[in-house]
Amino acid sequence: MHDYVIAVIMGIVEGLTEFLPVSSTGHLILTGHALGFTGPAAEMFEVVIQLGAILAVVVMYRSRFAALVRPDPNLAFSGPRGLYLLFLTCLPASVLGLATSDLIKEYLFNPQTVAWALAVGALAILAVERMPRSNRYSSLDQITPWLALGVGIFQCLSLWPGFSRSAATIMGGMLLGAQRRLAAEYSFVAAVPIMFAATGYDLARGWHHLDPGTWMTLGIGFVVSFFAAWAAVTSFIHLLSRITLRPFAWYRLAIAPLILIW
Repeated sequence: MHDYVIAVIMGIVEGLTEFLPVSSTGHLILTGHALGFTGPAAEMFEVVIQLGAILAVVVMYRSRFAALVRPDPNLAFSGPRGLYLLFLTCLPASVLGLATSDLIKEYLFNPQTVAWALAVGALAILAVERMPRSNRYSSLDQITPWLALGVGIFQCLSLWPGFSRSAATIMGGMLLGAQRRLAAEYSFVAAVPIMFAATGYDLARGWHHLDPGTWMTLGIGFVVSFFAAWAAVTSFIHLLSRITLRPFAWYRLAIAPLILIW
């Protein structure tokens, strides 16, 4: 298969799944195996296209990110306080991820472990949706330090490839009192710093696997991922005003056994 076609397919998969509660890492692992696109170079390609998805959220929530740099007195989630809240959310997974990164890549980056993570995460989503919740928080400006830290602790679940960072943080936010839509929006915003840090770390360690002759392929994947992520986030936020997370859980349960059989 032509490299450009692979770039488009992987870009679409990354962009559509990065911020949905279905696990982008899991889908990239599975797609990569199906396309025969594996190895160190493929891993670095996935890092680059992930930056495209991150950039989509930065552009979509640019006013919020701008307020972190230039504090807005009308917004509680801005300036030093907003940065502090993001720091609390990113801290647990960053520390645990750095400590276990090599072990995770050695033992958990394969279709079998992804399938189990998809299933376990799906059951967790269904359980959370059945639990009574207070829904005390409805806006980013209502987020407290304890809520931010709690979401960060839940985010550690996403270190298991296939569980989904988005699913972990959204479920954590909902359990801690955030409305479903707020939990999703904070999941998007909080993803940016930790994903930038993770991709930067991976690029620093594996940049030598990037071949200068593949810049066009990387660029195609990056751009496709950007627009696919934009479409996915916009649609997801719109859907959350009408549906729960259960359809995503049923989707995960449907594909998990198929992966194990395949």
